[in-house]
Amino acid sequence: MSVEGERDLSRPSATRTQHAIRLLALMHRCGERPTKSDPPGTVSVVRSELRLQAMDFWLRNPDYLADELITLVESDTIDDSYLGVAERLLNDPEPDLRYYPMPKWLHGAFEPLDDAFSLLETYGLATAVRSGTPGRNVEKTQFFLTEAGAAAAQTLAEDTTLGWYSQQVALVALVAGDEVGSRLKDRQYLQTTYANTDLGANIASIADRVRVRLAAHTQDGGAEDES
Repeated sequence: MSVEGERDLSRPSATRTQHAIRLLALMHRCGERPTKSDPPGTVSVVRSELRLQAMDFWLRNPDYLADELITLVESDTIDDSYLGVAERLLNDPEPDLRYYPMPKWLHGAFEPLDDAFSLLETYGLATAVRSGTPGRNVEKTQFFLTEAGAAAAQTLAEDTTLGWYSQQVALVALVAGDEVGSRLKDRQYLQTTYANTDLGANIASIADRVRVRLAAHTQDGGAEDES
């Protein structure tokens, strides 16, 4: 896996289909149950674009996801076994193959969802509900997964190749919890590399720093074993 400073931030963007697959997996695992006032025939909803963008960032950047797992271990929110998961995120080839940097804009990591989401809508897998008047009120978009979309996501999870997305999304769900999008963005802004990225530039890797952090835990564990 490439290390910090060696990753090519100019590597080609993910295809529209890859982006759509990520969104499908995220809505399936990281959404909440719709209410009676939501569109009929939907089974899951992500209530804001901020939340969806923030989770997509962790899905596309395994080093940032690994760092979040280490933080949860340190707070005793999850057990120490996740340190091994964090190590695999940093060192296994599969996460790096799925690594696609995101540019930073005014609200942090952002990449337009319209093209990818329209692909899901075309096949009846998802639908978006927008509220507010452009230029007058704050616009809000909610993203709904349909019954057909849930079935497609389950098929995806069982695929020997594409099932990786569902496995990775399970970690994103663990890290994101049920926090709103603005709170997830605030957490991402705590990363100096993320916060200091110029507008329009791709957010760089923090893999080297996360490896140092992980190594400290390994050394501490070894010291405890010897005591």
